[in-house]
Amino acid sequence: MAKSLDIVFPLYPSVSYLDFMGPQAVFGLLPGARQIFASVGGQPISEGALTLNPLTRLEEVERCDVLCVPGGAVARAVGDHVFMDSLRRLASTARFVTSVCTGSILLGAAGLLKGRRAASHWSAREQLSLFGAIPDAGRVVRDGHILTGGGVTAGIDFALTLAAELADPVVAQSIQLLLEYAPAPPFNAGRPELVSQEILGRLSSIIQGLGFDMAAELVVMEKAAADFRAGRA
Repeated sequence: MAKSLDIVFPLYPSVSYLDFMGPQAVFGLLPGARQIFASVGGQPISEGALTLNPLTRLEEVERCDVLCVPGGAVARAVGDHVFMDSLRRLASTARFVTSVCTGSILLGAAGLLKGRRAASHWSAREQLSLFGAIPDAGRVVRDGHILTGGGVTAGIDFALTLAAELADPVVAQSIQLLLEYAPAPPFNAGRPELVSQEILGRLSSIIQGLGFDMAAELVVMEKAAADFRAGRA
């Protein structure tokens, strides 16, 4: 493993904290790791009552060894040219280009997943094909130097997988032990095909309560896909 390791998390409004909090807990235990949390203009990023501030100015980060893009409601980020240009620039310097949850949609919209297999949250997975990627239902998917994690909680699995690559499997397993990552979910309800219509209906009401407009997100994705096909991405 290199003596120093710069890991950049590009953050944006409506990012999901859990998408990067799991990975940062793992990466922070790697020898020589320096984690950089950055946003356009260094603007504070909030989720609920929690605000991250100060943050590094994303456009001033020159390079990284690992680019880790978390997910969330990504429409606003897709429309931010400074953010998307920063993803492309940093990806060109990185040893590993990675994402968690719908962060892979951002990688796709940036033109970084053409012909690559990639994971995402189940609700957005098929949108990857809009950007020339190959949707994969795996929890952690690797295609060359690109590693993508599925929805939200897959971030820890992804981070441990990458930790084994950046250091070695013994280090990764030691970190897993320290974190006592031994998942035993109380319900077998982590995939839509495993649950009842009643649960799916309840999920819809929860999403609406969060103020998430899936239809609006899809409109933005379709426009971004059109730009991608026209070579403007």
